[in-house]
Parts: sequence; structure tokens; C-alpha cells
Amino acid sequence: MKPKAAQSMERAKALRSNMTEAEKKLWQRLRKRQVQGCKFRRQFSIGAYIVDFVCLEKRLIVELDGGQHKQQASYDSVRTAWLEANNFCILRFWNNQVMQNTDEVVQAIFNKLSQA
Repeated sequence: MKPKAAQSMERAKALRSNMTEAEKKLWQRLRKRQVQGCKFRRQFSIGAYIVDFVCLEKRLIVELDGGQHKQQASYDSVRTAWLEANNFCILRFWNNQVMQNTDEVVQAIFNKLSQA
């Protein structure tokens, strides 16, 4: 049986290979330090959790959400509490926001990075 860290890294790698259309679209705008010169990582393992996008330098996590079940919402609240307790700020957007209003989403990320 593999250690949890190795399992988490393998899962993150698999998620990077199977990104949603919204994740792909936002990644094109976040990669290569395009937003305030900040480096973002995608599908990155932090503790026991994998986040969609993170700027470690500014401790900013960007999460994209599709439809959720009640179980997922409960898991997300525990996950959010842990990440915030570890000094991460989390921005959440719906997939359709990214698909329909990408510039507004990127501007919100830019604004949050300006505050950090």
C-alpha cells in the first residue's frame, strides 16, 4: 500500500490529465505568471487535499465548482476549514462563470492577489 502523499500526488497527476473545460480555460489565463507575475500550480496537493489552482507565494487557492451533492458540500466545508486554518485564502467560482465570464473571474483573482 502506498503512503498517502504518494497516492495524493498520483491522483493530482491524473486530475491534471483530465481537467474540465472550465479548468482548461482558466489554466490558459493563470499559467506562465500571466496574473500579477504570480506562479499558479494546477491540481496541487496540499495536506490531504487536492486544490484546483494555487499560488503558494500568496497562499491563494482558486476552486471551480460544478453541480454539487450534499455529501460534496459537507466535504468541501471540512476541507475549506482545514485550508483556511493553514492560512490559505480560497476563491470559488462556478464552472459556468469561467466559461461565460472568464475576464471577470481573472479580474477577481487579480484583485485578491493585489490584497495579499
